[in-house]
Amino acid sequence: MKTFVVGLTGGIGSGKSAVSARFEELGIAVVDADQASRTVVQPGQPALAAIAEHFGAGILDAGGALDRAQLRQRIFADPAERQWLETLLHPRIAIEIFRGLQEATSPYALLVSPLLLEARQDTLANRVLVVDVEESTQLSRTMARDSNSEQQVRAIIAAQIGRKERLARADDLIRNEGSLAELHAGVDALHRRYLGLAAEFARSQQTIVED
Repeated sequence: MKTFVVGLTGGIGSGKSAVSARFEELGIAVVDADQASRTVVQPGQPALAAIAEHFGAGILDAGGALDRAQLRQRIFADPAERQWLETLLHPRIAIEIFRGLQEATSPYALLVSPLLLEARQDTLANRVLVVDVEESTQLSRTMARDSNSEQQVRAIIAAQIGRKERLARADDLIRNEGSLAELHAGVDALHRRYLGLAAEFARSQQTIVED
């Protein structure tokens, strides 16, 4: 990878979107794995046809697009179905992510993914940044945001990598239990650090080319 990449992850409801939005305001290219996952299941894509064949035509809405809410309920109710879907989609999503990172022109790029560690997308990153909150915060935020039941949110949390392991694999950490201003201050400090690391990375890449 020619670009220095920071992989951003965190549990559901941790505030990844707020963090990535701040990096984007600072001029950093953001590659969103969720957006890549939507791209690969657009109408006309082979993955959508495979999903409809596997789950039945009822998994599509009236317009022929994927009913994501229904799919989410199906896969979190059955781990085997989730595994099937991940096997289908992860390689396709990885291609979309790689393309986006290659096209980035900012000093470094941010790869935002809730499954950065689970899907081994961290292999594309030079550093892993984890946004961390208490589980109680995850529950309250996600239930309010998505109108999901506590049971469904807990199922999503359980399907993600455990908080302890996520923290153990982080190179950098930002806590998001405070105000938006506090969050922005934390991001700004990391941004300054990443600019320095990205400059060092660029120099090392130039040295390799010259050698």
